Amino acid sequence: MTSERLVLTRSRAWDVARSAHRAVSWTRVGIVAGAYVLCLVAFAAFAAWRGANPLTLIPTMLQSSLLEPSALAQTLLRAVPIGFAALAVAVPARAGLVNVGGEGQLIIGAVAGAGVGIAVGAHVPGVVGVLLTVTAGTLAGGLWAAISGMLKVAFGAAESVTTLLMNFIANDIMLFLIYQPWKDPNGSGQPQSRPLAASIRLQPLLGTGVTLAVVLLVVVTVGLWFVIRRTGWGFALRVVGGNPMAAMRNGLPTRRLSLSAMTVGGALAGLGGVLNLIGVEGQLRPDLTATFGYVGFLACFLGRNDPIRVALAAILFSAIALSGNGMQISEGLDGSIVNVLLGAIVLTMLTVGRRTKEALT
Repeated sequence: MTSERLVLTRSRAWDVARSAHRAVSWTRVGIVAGAYVLCLVAFAAFAAWRGANPLTLIPTMLQSSLLEPSALAQTLLRAVPIGFAALAVAVPARAGLVNVGGEGQLIIGAVAGAGVGIAVGAHVPGVVGVLLTVTAGTLAGGLWAAISGMLKVAFGAAESVTTLLMNFIANDIMLFLIYQPWKDPNGSGQPQSRPLAASIRLQPLLGTGVTLAVVLLVVVTVGLWFVIRRTGWGFALRVVGGNPMAAMRNGLPTRRLSLSAMTVGGALAGLGGVLNLIGVEGQLRPDLTATFGYVGFLACFLGRNDPIRVALAAILFSAIALSGNGMQISEGLDGSIVNVLLGAIVLTMLTVGRRTKEALT
């Protein structure tokens, strides 16, 4: 009889815990949804102050970024480098590291891919050329981030500082190449590299405008989610990020794990950079990444380091950024006004996240 009562008590306790968890989850969903609505209302008010029609503002943004097939394809293509840059932040963050170098890792991945692409040209079959180019960009991004990882584990240098500084070095390397040895002789004096061969460029899938790069972003995101959640390496990263001293006492190779997390993150950004090169750009040019790395950092923050949510945040930010084109055409506003909405979302979610955590604990 005593054992039966104990089983019933445990069962009721479990039911109460699950009900409380559902209540907390729905509370968080409500708060977050309300925060997004508040951001949209505030942005509409600001745009109205600038002369736009607040009633047609949101439909215009949706039409120019998601509702039209061509606009949706552009949003997804732009989300590729942003998404990979965001994932490049998420992996080191699991180990307690701050990777601010997504921008430079995107650039160096594109530079390495362009170097290989220009070298092989049309001398190899298209599939082989694409594989060589993508591999070069991925490896270059990983090695570039590994430099900061080595400085961290060997000398204790703050990775948030070294990765940020290496963004400028990567950009200078690219500028040197496109102004000097790789400059396109047929570019009418414009600073850009020689274009890649058509055989190395990614082609739209089934006439949708979407390339294989978008599919790779989905596959890598899901795979990374599985690795972080279901493998020993992912668990070890979470332990190191949560309590490095405890991880060290329990025999985990904290330095090696930190270095591997930073390297994998850089490789992801390098992959995003080279995919953006062969899928959209076709050649190196100044402002190649258009601050995708920094936007990816914000997307990672919004997604709270979870790969699935990070990728969705990247798509959201991409859609908002592209909606500026429609607002410029139909509303007569400067397209950069969408940065106000991006900033409002990040700042609001930063505040809401802290308030929600305090209220629910």
